[in-house]
Amino acid sequence: MDLVADAVTVVGRLREVRAGLAPGRLTVICGPNGAGKSTLLSALAGLVEPDGGRVCLGQHRLAELTARERAIAIGYLPQAGEVAWNVTVETLVRLGRLPHRTPARVDAAATMAALDALDLNALAAREVGTLSGGERARALLARVLAGQPRWILADEPLAALDLAHQQALLAHFRRLAGQGVGVVVVVHDLALAMNHADHVIVLDRGTVAANGPPHVALAEEVLSGVWGVNARWVGDGRTRALAIG
Repeated sequence: MDLVADAVTVVGRLREVRAGLAPGRLTVICGPNGAGKSTLLSALAGLVEPDGGRVCLGQHRLAELTARERAIAIGYLPQAGEVAWNVTVETLVRLGRLPHRTPARVDAAATMAALDALDLNALAAREVGTLSGGERARALLARVLAGQPRWILADEPLAALDLAHQQALLAHFRRLAGQGVGVVVVVHDLALAMNHADHVIVLDRGTVAANGPPHVALAEEVLSGVWGVNARWVGDGRTRALAIG
């Protein structure tokens, strides 16, 4: 079931953005600061109502779905997640099961699987307030994973993670995509996008500047035009690095 932004306009932030996102694919959204990346992700999650255009999940506009239907289908991780109560990590992650109304044993299994995926088993009994920034970021993402959504939309999920956990999370995203889940992430690290994404959307000043496979959307002429840098890719396959200057 595709997730489609059709001529989406959010006044002052997005202008006539069109993007078709397919399940079973890791899609990366990137662009300079203020390009509209977080706004587009929020619109795709149904949290921002466009001033023009529409966002559809399959044959249905997101605005036509109930909040529960959206929560089951789409798991959204904002850039700065808030935790209202100082609960344990396990309790926080289990909150991702709330929309499902499934038996306790099913919720427990999904919670444990999410804790395991984010390497949080040893922290399950810790209170969220005692965690480091990276540990907290992993716990918030585990809450999303526990919901087992068909779509995962994550705004800079790698930013607070160390290198090992970045690589582990990217590998997990790729496994989920291989299972048919649609994964959409905002990142600033263009080498990560080039080496790990199936599809890349480049935003610039609220519009789509490039859209396609990584080697097309992140071609050197795109980097020059959008980021204003002289850069070239070195290496090949999924081991490319970006040389600037």
